[in-house]
Amino acid sequence: MKIDILTLFPEICRAPLSESIMKRAQENGIIDLRIHNLRDWTRDKHHIVDDAPFGGGQGMVMKAEPIFAAVEELRGQISEKSKIGNRKSKIILMSPAGHRFDQQLAAQLSRELHLIIVCGHYEGVDHRVIEHLVDLEISIGDYVLTNGAIAAVVLVDAIVRLVPGVLGHEQSAVDDSFSAGLLEAPQYTRPAEFRGWKVPNVLLSGNHAEIAAWRKEQALERTKENRPDLLGRGD
Repeated sequence: MKIDILTLFPEICRAPLSESIMKRAQENGIIDLRIHNLRDWTRDKHHIVDDAPFGGGQGMVMKAEPIFAAVEELRGQISEKSKIGNRKSKIILMSPAGHRFDQQLAAQLSRELHLIIVCGHYEGVDHRVIEHLVDLEISIGDYVLTNGAIAAVVLVDAIVRLVPGVLGHEQSAVDDSFSAGLLEAPQYTRPAEFRGWKVPNVLLSGNHAEIAAWRKEQALERTKENRPDLLGRGD
């Protein structure tokens, strides 16, 4: 899988996406991740990427020209002989006005061969980018961040861990919270008793059927308590 991130703040993305599972995925050649500074596609000596909005209003708007130039160049670098072949690159814009990101969308995007992620900033991007270039706008939640680079890190991490071969145990992704429409059941490890608090006996029984039933029941209870809005989505 190939991922290109376009941002005004590449260092925000580099640190978290160069550690742990993400680092191993890149070292093992499963993920080809590149982080680009959008200013590299400007044509003026000051590398200006924004301008005042037409019609007035507060803040600045990201210009269309450098975004189009960057995306078109990155798409053009995909040769016909590559694994991606003639499949179209998926262009994503990180925006608080986008579709809300969830585990199901992460799974869908993990099957793409090439993602180009544009990180919004300021008061947003020139709407012609959304109308004529972007395939999908994504928001990671109903709140506003300083810039889209922070959201892009969350997006990439959630997607990459679902790519086959990235996790050490493939069942890990299947059992994660939200994958089956419920939160994950509680987990315990040694010691079996800590400060008088004991691990549930069923987990020490060795009876896999009873353990599976307990975990399903606990997952349902946790979901009812913490995220009742999720109930029924998996039906």
